[in-house]
Amino acid sequence: MSNGQWYPPEWPARIRALASGELTAVTPRRAATVMLLRDDTPGPGGAGPAVHMLRRRTSMAFAGGAYAYPGGGVDPRDDDHLVGWAGPSLETWAARLGVGTAAEAQAVVCAAVRETYEEAGVLLAGPTADTVVSDTTGADWEADREALVARELSFAGFLDRRGLVLRSDLLAAWARWITPAFEPRRYDTWFFVAALPEGQRTRNASTEADRTVWIRPGDAAEGYDKGELLMMPPTVATLRALRPYGTAAEALKAADSQNLAPVLAEARMEGDELVLSWPGHEEFTKHVPAAGDAPGPAAADDTDGTPA
Repeated sequence: MSNGQWYPPEWPARIRALASGELTAVTPRRAATVMLLRDDTPGPGGAGPAVHMLRRRTSMAFAGGAYAYPGGGVDPRDDDHLVGWAGPSLETWAARLGVGTAAEAQAVVCAAVRETYEEAGVLLAGPTADTVVSDTTGADWEADREALVARELSFAGFLDRRGLVLRSDLLAAWARWITPAFEPRRYDTWFFVAALPEGQRTRNASTEADRTVWIRPGDAAEGYDKGELLMMPPTVATLRALRPYGTAAEALKAADSQNLAPVLAEARMEGDELVLSWPGHEEFTKHVPAAGDAPGPAAADDTDGTPA
């Protein structure tokens, strides 16, 4: 049965253009995305935390119709001055994220927290280093959120205005994936895991999404396997990695052992086939006939289904 792997029809042509020198790879933009977890009561799928996911509008140029996590690009303004900070030091974060400076680490973590607030209405910050805001509703909060979305206000400025401390201890880095070199929109994305703070609720605050769900990682991965849920390889891989953990706390504790080496797709020729693969994630391998743009028959180790 075909799975729900997102596979744009223009990819083969772009891969060939890159290989021939007709296409120049763009520099990936740094980004962050958050797998927000909450502990649910046991149901048909068994016990375990649920993850918050949104479905991107089909009109979106990038991954339209695909299920993903709240996330977006780094705002360079978020590394221009120190923000109120709780949790591991910026130097510790820089080492974990594999970036060169504390300022770069601050910008990436700020992006993770900001995007979760912008797209899900959940804010991982509080008045003090050991508290979290319990209510982000109301006209004044919404005005600030909209100013963040419009980039009229930096997240650092938002925290200062509100007198808030960013709770970096509520986040943990989980994975890092880089958009393939042949894509016109490229992102160097860090995936974080976090638990939904007590008292806060998610909502679909994103203009890029037409639906949001709370779903157990195993159920989401099964929906992908059946071709019912469209997803990109990083989303599926992180969902599968979350399945063993029975609580959000267990997943957060396990994050330190996750490998943050960047995953970047590779394209190569094997005989008369173009092969697209993600190192370490063989299930996403695609075999494309050299003379055409349609994915070829699935090999024994190939999940070659076109998106539903």
